Amino acid sequence: MSTTIAGTNPAVLAPVAAFAALTIGYVATNARTPHPDASGADVLAYTTAHAGLIDAGALLLVLSAAALAIAAGLIQRVLRGPSIATIGGALAAGELTFSALFSWAGGRLNDAAAPELARAIADLGFLSGGPAYAAGFGLLAVGIAIPALLERKLPTWLIWCGLAVAAAAALSTLALIVSGFTFLLPVVRFGGLLWLIAVAVVLSRR
Repeated sequence: MSTTIAGTNPAVLAPVAAFAALTIGYVATNARTPHPDASGADVLAYTTAHAGLIDAGALLLVLSAAALAIAAGLIQRVLRGPSIATIGGALAAGELTFSALFSWAGGRLNDAAAPELARAIADLGFLSGGPAYAAGFGLLAVGIAIPALLERKLPTWLIWCGLAVAAAAALSTLALIVSGFTFLLPVVRFGGLLWLIAVAVVLSRR
């Protein structure tokens, strides 16, 4: 068993590193994207003026989704726990893909499009890449942290950080009905990313 795990562990770090790099690239590409409370006119003006950036961001987001799905499956295999991590990773990756597709669709709009349509497409992209992604990532975090807690396969501090990320993810889904919870979305996105990197590094050194 130990030989098999040792042979598998180094492979975990590669997709997680790819997910991190692609996420950073996506954030950098979309740094000037209008906020969710921006008007439809502002969204339409941005999308028509930055179609190339939007397409590049959508591509990076789709690629990051693929890397996340692979990483979740490999981590679940190394930990030999239930398939919750794989399911959560697949759900989170699927929501990132939907967000990328909505973003790409918004980039196809021209000056003649209705601002309300631009705002609606942007909202769909935000909801899928925000609260919906957080829900999937929270399931991924639980699927990693709980088996690791039961089997002592990760450091205790890392396990509790994962459970904290999962709790923040669950609360952030309330942003669908209460806007005050949107501040938790970056916590899940970037805090969860750092936690996942830490998990991959620990597993790769076992």
